[in-house]
Amino acid sequence: MATILKSSEREFQEDANKIDKFRLFSDVSRIRKGIKPQNLNFDLRQLNSGQYCAAYHFHRYAEELFMIISGSATLRTPDGLAIVEGGDLIFFEMGETGAHQLYNHTTEPCIYLDIRTFIGFDVCEYPDSNKIFIAPTYEIFDKDSQRNYFDGEENVQEKWEKLAHK
Repeated sequence: MATILKSSEREFQEDANKIDKFRLFSDVSRIRKGIKPQNLNFDLRQLNSGQYCAAYHFHRYAEELFMIISGSATLRTPDGLAIVEGGDLIFFEMGETGAHQLYNHTTEPCIYLDIRTFIGFDVCEYPDSNKIFIAPTYEIFDKDSQRNYFDGEENVQEKWEKLAHK
């Protein structure tokens, strides 16, 4: 079934749990119409003046595509900064080379379509803050706390012996 999201029905609302400088607005018409994508997630976003879309990050298991509908913003990638504007398409591949962040350097809102693949889970890394985010559980970890696979497993035989004597 095709669902039409009419431009006249758009309503941008601030995304929950954001902090100053990261105030992003998303069109809620998709949610109102009950659209729940399985593998191709999308949002129409409004990035106001002086705001960042999200923390600088990359996805391990998702590709992402932005289409700038109107306005302009500064894009940060591993290659540096670039100005993007209405009509531009920006593709972010999986992995470190696809790291990205938008900042609205202008006085006008920047409206963009954010399309991303979703295979049921994702892991995002945040190079500036050294965090790892796991979706969809919303768990966040410090990357420095990474451990070896067998840490804490040295006494496995004792655990089995205790089970055998129950």
